[in-house]
Amino acid sequence: MITERKEACATLPRAEVIARLNDALRKRGRGGVLTITLGVRTLPGFVPEKLLAALADYDAFDADNDPHGERDFGDLEHCGADLLWKVDYYDASLEFGSDDPADPEVTKRILTVMLASEY
Repeated sequence: MITERKEACATLPRAEVIARLNDALRKRGRGGVLTITLGVRTLPGFVPEKLLAALADYDAFDADNDPHGERDFGDLEHCGADLLWKVDYYDASLEFGSDDPADPEVTKRILTVMLASEY
C-alpha cells in the first residue's frame, strides 16, 4: 500500500495527491477526523448519516472555492441551513500546520463542518 501511494505521488500533480487524500476523508471517513460543530449538530432535523451522505456526494468545486485544486473546502445546504466544510492539515502532534499535506505519514487531516455563520 505504501509503495502504491509513493508511486501515485510520483506520477500525479501534488494538488491531485492532496485532493485524493481529502476525498478519502470526505467521502469515506478515512485518513483523518471529521468534526461537526455544535451549531450544526443542534439544527432541527439533524441526522448525522444524511450530512455524511451530503459530504460524500459533494462535487460543486470551482475556481472560487477550490483555487488550488485540493478539494479542501465547500459549501452546502443541510437542514435548511447554509454550511461550510474545510479540511485543515496538521503535524502529527496536532500542534502546528503540516509541512507536507501530500504525505499522510506526517499529516493529520481534520475536516470541520460548521454553520456558515460560525466561520
